[in-house]
Amino acid sequence: MIGCQRWWFLACLAGLISRPVCGDDWPQWLGPKRDSVWREIGIIERFRQDGPKILWRTPISGGYAGPAVAGGRVYVADFVAEGDTTPNPNKRSDRKGIERLLCLDAKTGQVLWKHEHETTYKISYDYGPRCTPTVSGGKVYALGAEGRLCCLDAKSGDELWSHDFKSDYKVATPMWGFAGHPLVDGQKLICLVGGKGSVVVAFDKDTGKELWRALDAPDPGYCAPSIIEAGGTRQLLIWHPLAVNGLDPETGKVFWSIELKPDYGMSIQIPRKLGDLLFVGGIGMQCVCLKLHPDKPTVDEAWRGDIKTGLFPVNSTPFLEDGILYGCCTKGELRGVKLDSGVRLWETFQPTTNKRPAQSGSGTAFLVKNGDRFFLFSETGDLIIAKLSPAGYEEISRAHLIEPTQNGFGRDVIWSHPAFAEKCVFARNDKEIVCASLAAE
Repeated sequence: MIGCQRWWFLACLAGLISRPVCGDDWPQWLGPKRDSVWREIGIIERFRQDGPKILWRTPISGGYAGPAVAGGRVYVADFVAEGDTTPNPNKRSDRKGIERLLCLDAKTGQVLWKHEHETTYKISYDYGPRCTPTVSGGKVYALGAEGRLCCLDAKSGDELWSHDFKSDYKVATPMWGFAGHPLVDGQKLICLVGGKGSVVVAFDKDTGKELWRALDAPDPGYCAPSIIEAGGTRQLLIWHPLAVNGLDPETGKVFWSIELKPDYGMSIQIPRKLGDLLFVGGIGMQCVCLKLHPDKPTVDEAWRGDIKTGLFPVNSTPFLEDGILYGCCTKGELRGVKLDSGVRLWETFQPTTNKRPAQSGSGTAFLVKNGDRFFLFSETGDLIIAKLSPAGYEEISRAHLIEPTQNGFGRDVIWSHPAFAEKCVFARNDKEIVCASLAAE
């Protein structure tokens, strides 16, 4: 018996050793846990002089939607438009084209399948879709800029079900398009929709059947759904242009609501939690830090920002660590801010506009934590390795990864969040998606 057990143990061990090691996935916006943390190890400490090794480049068309990586495949949405565009932040377009979801082989960049439909964009900044696909349970969920939500078989690309938010919920497309990245929570797919009583809607992720709807606001805004646990309760966080809200994710019941009205309805960043504090903010000097109750799902205000305190993000969601809030403010200043008081410790434009004039603002870098440092993807197309601390910003290494192809307030930008998976970075512009190795050599 002992000999048989030993044989079985050695056989299992051999199987584990011979099994190919798979890299981590990045199956949705901000990563597996929607927390902007990349947990793979064996990653480079700094770039080579000639930059990271480019594994492949694949042509695609326009869009702000970042890629998702899951099961050895890359999913990215784009828009093949008729004619050129000159974006105007205050004017809607009227532009026909084909919105697509592409599935690529993560190792080669080869297109495995594509799903497409005709649409007409009537939005500002009409480059393409805004939402990173969400991949879960063998399905991929994609939300287009004009509100078409579809569930596809992740392997074949076959459409399983769909909704058109504009016709199904009698809502108008927001000025800058539908941008709330869908969230899978258990059996639910939670989406930002809009309309009376349906700012947020939960669907059955397998059938598309509506499970519940909640909240009223004149516009749904652009802030993706997210979930925290506080006061012994799981809470769904929804920030629409009038207020930050905590809901029961199972029923849509509203636990609490705190007024927060950013300019132009631009509720964008997801609320960030650290300990018993919750931060959320946007342009127009609108930000608030909330104190979460330890025993029940309620909140109190800890502080609000003003001209001298706080942080007012535009395109990117901040990162909270060790009592400090790190994020890009309205003009593009990457700032370090004390979370418990809103006191600003330092600021720099180095990883955002990189000494270029910020023009009307919105300088952007996307922050992702890996180990004891950050990877920052700049709107300039640079990938930066840096350390952030209460003492300041310390840049370790920088490499130019991809060209900025969009126009943002008179300067060339990329406002698309990359994916970090399989010890690689996957980044896109309006012409191509690139995969670069970040594995330690």
